[in-house]
Amino acid sequence: MQVATEFVSQAQPRQAPLSLNVIIVGAGISGLSTAFLLGRAGHRVTILEAASELGDIGAGIQLTPNMSRLLIRWGAGERLKAVAVVPQGACMRSYNDGEVVGWKQWGDSMRRDHGAPYYNIHRADLQKILLDLAQPFMKVRLNTKVRDVDPSQPAVILESGEIIKADLVIGADGLNSRLRDIVVGQPDRPTPTGDATYRALIPTGPMMKDPGLKQLVDETCMNIWMGPGRHIVGYCIRSKQLYNLVMIHPCRGVNESARPADVAVMRSDFVGFEPRIQKMLGMVESSLLWSLMDRKPLNTWIHPEGKICLLGDACHPMLPYRAQGSAMAVEDAAVLGNLLSRISSRRQLTPLLRAYETIRHARATMTQLDSRKNQHIFHLPDGPEQEARDASMRAAMEEALKEARGEPADDCAGNPNQWGDRVKNKESFGYDADKAVDIWWKNNRPRELVAKL
Repeated sequence: MQVATEFVSQAQPRQAPLSLNVIIVGAGISGLSTAFLLGRAGHRVTILEAASELGDIGAGIQLTPNMSRLLIRWGAGERLKAVAVVPQGACMRSYNDGEVVGWKQWGDSMRRDHGAPYYNIHRADLQKILLDLAQPFMKVRLNTKVRDVDPSQPAVILESGEIIKADLVIGADGLNSRLRDIVVGQPDRPTPTGDATYRALIPTGPMMKDPGLKQLVDETCMNIWMGPGRHIVGYCIRSKQLYNLVMIHPCRGVNESARPADVAVMRSDFVGFEPRIQKMLGMVESSLLWSLMDRKPLNTWIHPEGKICLLGDACHPMLPYRAQGSAMAVEDAAVLGNLLSRISSRRQLTPLLRAYETIRHARATMTQLDSRKNQHIFHLPDGPEQEARDASMRAAMEEALKEARGEPADDCAGNPNQWGDRVKNKESFGYDADKAVDIWWKNNRPRELVAKL
C-alpha cells in the first residue's frame, strides 16, 4: 500500500474560505492535534486546559502506521525519527517461562505493507512535538476549568463565571469529559473494567549487563507476557535508553487518576512471571498506578444543536490492549480538520460535523471492541482455553515466518493474536484518515457544502 500523495501537504495546507472561532476543551494529544489542523487552516483556536501547565504523565506509547502517516504528513517525521524506536516485531509470550507463542515481523515490513512506520515513543516526547506544531496557530489558557456549556450559542461558562462565545466547541477533555455530559444530556460516568495498570520506566544501561535482559533490548520487539488475569507489555523508547513497562492486573479498588504505587505490592502482583520479569521489576524504583475505566460507544458525538462535538477519549476511550487510543484521537483530529478546512458558510458547520461522525463512528467503535477482546485473550487462566489460544498463535507464527521468508502465507484472519491477523492489520494500520475524507467528499458532499467552494 502506498501513502497517498494527492492530499494537501504540510507545506501547502488548505485555507478555509470561512474562518471560525473555535474553542477546544483539553490540551492532550487530541486537543493539540485538532488545534494545529484547525489553526493552520485559518480558524481562530483557543484551548482551555484545566491543568496549570502543559505536561503529561505516563511513559511509553505506540504509534501505529495509521497515526504515524499523519504525523509525518504534518511535518513531524524527522523529530519522530530522532526520539522514537522502531520495534522489529511483536512477541506474545507465556508469563511463566517467557516462551514465544506468537510472533509477527514489524520493522521495515510495516512501512512496506502499510505505507508508514510503527514507532515506540515517550508520551511526553509526542506531546512536545504536537505542542510545537500547534503553538503558532492557537492560544492556550491554562488553569481554566469549564463549569458548563450553552450549546445554542455556543458559549463556554468557566468556573470563574466568565463566558466565552464561539462558533464551535470541541470536547477533547478525555475519559472524564465534562463536554460528554453536555452532548449526552446527563451525567455519564465511566465504569470500572476490573483491571488496573502500573506504568514504569527502567534505564536500559543496567539491563545491558544481564544477558537475558540485554536480549530484550537488542531485539527491540514489543513484548507481551500473557498470564492468568494479568499481562505485561514491554518495549524500548527514547532511542533505546529506556525500557517501558505496562503492567495490567486485577484492580483492588476504583482509582481513576494516577497515583504513586507501592513498588513492593506491584512486584507481588506478578509473582510467578518468568525470571526476566522479576529482574526488571527489581529495577523499578517508582511506578504510577490507576484503574482502567471504560465507556460504552455513544450513538452520536454531536450535540443536537449542531455546534458542539466530541473527539478522542471524550467519545470513544480505548482500553490499552490494542495500542490504538492515541491513533484514534489523531485520526479524529485529521478528519475534523480536513473537513473544516473546506467550510465557506456557517450553515455548513452542522453538516460537516455530521460528516465527521459518519466517517469516524464505525471505525472508532470497532476499534474499541477489538481492544476489549484482548482483555479476555491475554488474561486466560491456565488450562484448555489458554492452550488452544497458544496453539492458534503458534500456527499464525508459522505463517508469519513464511511471510518473512517471502513465501506464500495464510492471512490468519480471526487469530487471537490480532497483530498476526493480516486482515485486521490492513484494516487498522492501512487506514488513511485524509483519504477517508476525500472519498466521503467525492461521494456524499451535499450541494450546499460546495456552493461557495
